[in-house]
Amino acid sequence: MSDPSKTNERTSPEAAVDSTKTAALIRECIDGNHDAMGRLYDRCSGRVYALMVRIVGRQDADDAMQLAFMQIFRKLDCFSGGSSLETWIYRVATNEALQFLRRRKRDNVNTLSLEPESKLSQSGLRLEDAEMLEAGLAKLEPELRAVLTLKEVQELSYAEIAEIMNIPEGTVGSRLNRARRELKDELERLGWS
Repeated sequence: MSDPSKTNERTSPEAAVDSTKTAALIRECIDGNHDAMGRLYDRCSGRVYALMVRIVGRQDADDAMQLAFMQIFRKLDCFSGGSSLETWIYRVATNEALQFLRRRKRDNVNTLSLEPESKLSQSGLRLEDAEMLEAGLAKLEPELRAVLTLKEVQELSYAEIAEIMNIPEGTVGSRLNRARRELKDELERLGWS
């Protein structure tokens, strides 16, 4: 048994305050407070959108994100606090993205287009390389694309991905290895240099 006089190193006063604020925000959202819903949306929409772009493609990301947030707000009262709110949101959003693809009966996402404003993407890739990467990602099975996106783009841990995808951590590792291998093969086939 641990000594109750010692503080848990993982629970800082700032984390406790943030946890209290998050709980209050969730309660306000559940109660139908539109300002609170807007704050939650603002807090998470950027990362959810990036996730949607990688899973369903840029052309459908807005629609999939809208459906995901409808589900998030609809199911928010099911959030138990067993994980961080963001992890729970990624799980709902990932599931919604995969459902979106299934509903549309797509095996592949069309090649994704980038905005022509810049010859460099946000990651510093040339436009042609970024398009080739997007085309390679589009060839991956949706579940593999989701695991790869959650790890490489969202920078989540294996444990977080396992919780989001509802799979064992070992399966995360094997799917991630498979996704990387298949992406590498596809990029080589497309002429990636």
